[in-house]
Amino acid sequence: MASLQDSPGDSSFVLNDKDVKDFPFSLDSDDDMGSTSDPANDKDKLHPEVLKDLETHQAFMRQAINVAEEALAGGETPVACVLVYSKEVVARGMNDTNRSLNGTRHAEFLAISEFLSKFPVSKMKETDLYVTVEPCIMCASALRQYGIRCVYFGCGNDRFGGNGSVLAVHSDKGLEEGYPSYGGIFRKEAIMLLRRFYIQENENAPNPRAKGNRELKPVV
Repeated sequence: MASLQDSPGDSSFVLNDKDVKDFPFSLDSDDDMGSTSDPANDKDKLHPEVLKDLETHQAFMRQAINVAEEALAGGETPVACVLVYSKEVVARGMNDTNRSLNGTRHAEFLAISEFLSKFPVSKMKETDLYVTVEPCIMCASALRQYGIRCVYFGCGNDRFGGNGSVLAVHSDKGLEEGYPSYGGIFRKEAIMLLRRFYIQENENAPNPRAKGNRELKPVV
């Protein structure tokens, strides 16, 4: 998505690329956060493979959303994930980049670390990831190298997405076997979490901007 700016005559806001130095995502909706009434906007459509067991996928994604809520409450970018092995959540992760000031502390890396403390890496081939935002190129590559079975995500990331939005790291030809990836599960909820975060002041940003005059725009 593009930058944070007030629209003329409107106190709500949109996110645009030129003003996201403290925000690592460009979401998968239009600059006005998209009109779901637009027939061309199919980002809310779910893949038939997801629809086969939608209730199960939503239940696991809801757990990822809940972890993202915890991140938001702690002042962290609300991106989170869960790893599911043998139909159970066995590891969780939330972004830790603001607190640690370490750009590699993405939710997927923290979840992988917890997983590997419990299981051998070979079990990753029997494990699925549910993450609120499409994995970035870095995380998409790590997931492929670790052999993740499948990735399900909420909203896409048009700025750094590694599962199709920018690069198809999950399926491009490579030395490691690729993995299927499906988006759109609780997409709107994932976007709203990020909006709620971004109207707050980010004290760790290089040049914090006053955001007290911005209001949360509810339409996705």
